[in-house]
Amino acid sequence: MSHPSSISNASVEPVRHLDELEELLIDAEIDDEQVQHTAPVVLRPWLLLLGLVLVALNLRPALSSMAPLLGEVSDRLGLSAAQAGLLTTLPVLCLGLFAPLAPILARRFGTERVVLGILLTLGGGIVLRSCLGEVGLFAGSILAGASIGVIGVLLPGIIKRDFAGHAGTMTGVYTMALCLGAALAAGATVPLSESLGQSWAMGLGFWALPAVLAVVFWLPQVGKRQGTHNVAYRVRGLLRDPLAWQVTLYMGLQSSLSYIVFGWLPSILIGRGLTPTQAGLVMSGSVIVQLITALTAPWLATRGKDQRLAIVLVMGMTLAGLFGCLYAPIDGLWGWAIVLGLGQGGTFSLALTMIVLRSRDAHVAANLSGMAQGIGYTVASMGPLAVGVVHEVTGGWSAVGWIFAVIGLGAIVAGLGAGRSLYVNVQSEKV
Repeated sequence: MSHPSSISNASVEPVRHLDELEELLIDAEIDDEQVQHTAPVVLRPWLLLLGLVLVALNLRPALSSMAPLLGEVSDRLGLSAAQAGLLTTLPVLCLGLFAPLAPILARRFGTERVVLGILLTLGGGIVLRSCLGEVGLFAGSILAGASIGVIGVLLPGIIKRDFAGHAGTMTGVYTMALCLGAALAAGATVPLSESLGQSWAMGLGFWALPAVLAVVFWLPQVGKRQGTHNVAYRVRGLLRDPLAWQVTLYMGLQSSLSYIVFGWLPSILIGRGLTPTQAGLVMSGSVIVQLITALTAPWLATRGKDQRLAIVLVMGMTLAGLFGCLYAPIDGLWGWAIVLGLGQGGTFSLALTMIVLRSRDAHVAANLSGMAQGIGYTVASMGPLAVGVVHEVTGGWSAVGWIFAVIGLGAIVAGLGAGRSLYVNVQSEKV
């Protein structure tokens, strides 16, 4: 049995190329013996595909639907800017806190059952968020964030397991579903609330319906592959590895900017003179164009000797888009929103790419992914909270540019470390 300390953190020569996007699909259950030795049997792949797409569509609306209505919700419930910042922070914090539970729950109850149960929890959280006033708003946001954190970890593994021969294509479909869900919620929530009796609660509560629809089409998957799971592999030493921390910090800091956009961009744009509907549409457009770089950036980044230049370029685009939306003349807003979307699509996909490229095998990648998501999303949650606090203290939006700059520069520094052609100084070992 090899000892982790015996592995040198040597340069990777040559850098591995991602011939297909399927490499970015990290199976949270890869360490389980059953997963390693049980071949998938998919009787109705079209039904599974439909179920996966519908589940993926639900992983962003709970986050992006709140932003265009945040001002109205705050006014109706008497929330301060700091409380509104907490409201945008809690779901992201729960992404990090609950993501590590996903493989544990999957081993205990089976992946398909967990996805079904958590979908119901997600729908319940969205409904709760629209009821019971301030208490329901915060409690529902916590439930929704926790649900998304668990499902988001499990879904890529299902895709990699059951569509092994088409995982690259399915990764593209999965990514499109994520972006589409976020964009639809960002652009449609305000018109929906206006058409449903000028009710912000109805506008937010509407997004429980796609969750119910996903439950209906996911039900046929329950009951599959529910045997006993035994952990067969173990990875030690990640928390002591500087490169692992650089990957984690890059994941967390770039995510922080993403969730600031999800939580606050419409409010910033409304403060600059846009209507809530217009602000929601701008964010929707920015999210949609993320798809372009989300699918192309990993491929391009692996064509060089390392990923440092790519990381600097996409983070530079992200910062340019953020500063443009915050300070540039309003006439050019759509252009800056597109630049922002292209940058953020690239930063997120490169964060996933770093997890794969910095790992010697799939077991290390799964554990590094758990660390990057668990700790990274916890770090990310501080960004939206900071924006709310600064907005409350200053009474405006201009000062939040300093938050963008600090987080963005921190992400570049971490990315320059994570983007080096190295492996984390650990390896998987048989239990």
